[in-house]
Amino acid sequence: MQIQRHGSGPSAIAPEQTFTGDVVVTGYFRREAPSRLAGAAATFPPGARTPWKVNPLGQTIIVTRGVGWAQSEGEDIVEVRAGDLVWFAPDQRHWEGATPDSEMTYIALHETTVEFGREVTDEEYRNGPATSEDRLRRD
Repeated sequence: MQIQRHGSGPSAIAPEQTFTGDVVVTGYFRREAPSRLAGAAATFPPGARTPWKVNPLGQTIIVTRGVGWAQSEGEDIVEVRAGDLVWFAPDQRHWEGATPDSEMTYIALHETTVEFGREVTDEEYRNGPATSEDRLRRD
C-alpha cells in the first residue's frame, strides 16, 4: 500500500498550452504497468478551462468543490457541481472548467495519455449552459 498525503506532492500552474487561466494541478500520479491509471486534482479559477481534448480510454471527473461547466462535442454545455461524477466516453471530444463566477476543483482519472486539441474560444465558452427555453426553441 502507498499513501500520498494531501499536500505532500508538488503543485504547479498547468502549462498555457493545456489550459486557459491559472489552473493549479496537485497530486498528479501515473501508476506503473500493468495499470494504466493516471490522475490529478485540478483547481480552476473563475473562467479557467481545458482546451478541447480526447481521452482515448475515457475520463472520469469527480467535482469536489465549486461550480463548473462541461461540454462534449455536439452537445450543450452543462453545469456541474460539487459531488457530481462525470464520465466522458473513450475518444469523446470534450472540455471542462470553472464558470465565469465560481472556481471549481475536481479529481480527474483516466487511462493512457490525454490528447489536447485547440483552445475553447471565449465565444464558445460564453455560450454557457443551455436553458430549458433554449432547448424548446431548438426543438
